[in-house]
Amino acid sequence: MTNKNETRIDRRFAALKKEGRAALVTFITAGDPDLETSQKILNGLPKAGADVIELGMPFSDPMADGPAIQASSLRALKAGHTMKKTLDLVRQFRKTDADTPIVLMGYYNPIYVHPAEKFLDEATQAGVDGLIVVDIPPEADEELCLPAVERGLNFIRLATPTTDDKRLKTVLKNTSGFLYYVSITGITGAASANPDDVQLQVARLKAATTLPVAVGFGVRTPEQARALAKGADGVVVGSALVRAIETSLTQDGRATGNTAGSVLSLVDGLSAALRTS
Repeated sequence: MTNKNETRIDRRFAALKKEGRAALVTFITAGDPDLETSQKILNGLPKAGADVIELGMPFSDPMADGPAIQASSLRALKAGHTMKKTLDLVRQFRKTDADTPIVLMGYYNPIYVHPAEKFLDEATQAGVDGLIVVDIPPEADEELCLPAVERGLNFIRLATPTTDDKRLKTVLKNTSGFLYYVSITGITGAASANPDDVQLQVARLKAATTLPVAVGFGVRTPEQARALAKGADGVVVGSALVRAIETSLTQDGRATGNTAGSVLSLVDGLSAALRTS
C-alpha cells in the first residue's frame, strides 16, 4: 500500500534529483530547550539550507538514541513539552512555509497515549508530511502505518547494515517518502560510518527500491556529509545539531542569545557542503 497522491516529500526529492544533489535532512527535538527557542530554530532551518526536517517527539525512554538526543528529549520534557505542543510547532511553521517537508520521528508510546487515531488526524491537519516510528516493526503495520498512509502521510522505515535482502523486502512493503539507511549499528551519534561501506550498502538498497535513500547516524561535519552523499539521495544530521543546542545553553540549561544561531550556522555549513559536492 502506497500513497496515491504526491506528497511534499516526493516533490522535494524529485526537485533535488533534477538539481543533481542530495537532500540535507536535519533533526531537532521538538521543544528543546524550550518552546520559543525550538520554534525559532524550526522556522530558520529552511533558510539555513535544510531540505527536509525531522522533528523529534520527546519521550522519556528513547532507547535507540545516544546521550545527546536523550538529553534533548529530557530538556524538552522538563520544560513542559507535550505532543500537543509538537503539533503546534508544526502549525506555526506552516504559516510561513508551505513547501518544506516535516517528518515526526520517535517512538510509539507518545502517539499511543494521545491516542493514535487522534494523533494521525491532528498531525495531518497541522501539516505533518511523514512519520518515522522506530519501535513499530513492519509486522504491525495495521497499528499505525496503514492508517497513516490512508491519511496521506508517508511512513518512512529504517534499514541497517544488518538488514539482509529478505528482510529488506518486508521493510519496504509499505514504506513511502524515502528509506532511511542507518549507516552504523548501535545508538545515534555513537560513531562515524565508513563512506566506502555506505556507498556499497546504498547501491544495494537502491537496487531493491525506487524510493530515495537517505543516510544517517554519525554525521557531524560538512566533510562527512559530503562524503556520505555520494550515491545517496539525502544525508541526515541530528546529534550534531542537538549538541550545538546543548553547548549553547547556560549552566542551568536555559537558552542563550546564541542557541538558535549556533544550530542554524551549522546547518548552513552542512548545506553548503552538499551543494558543492
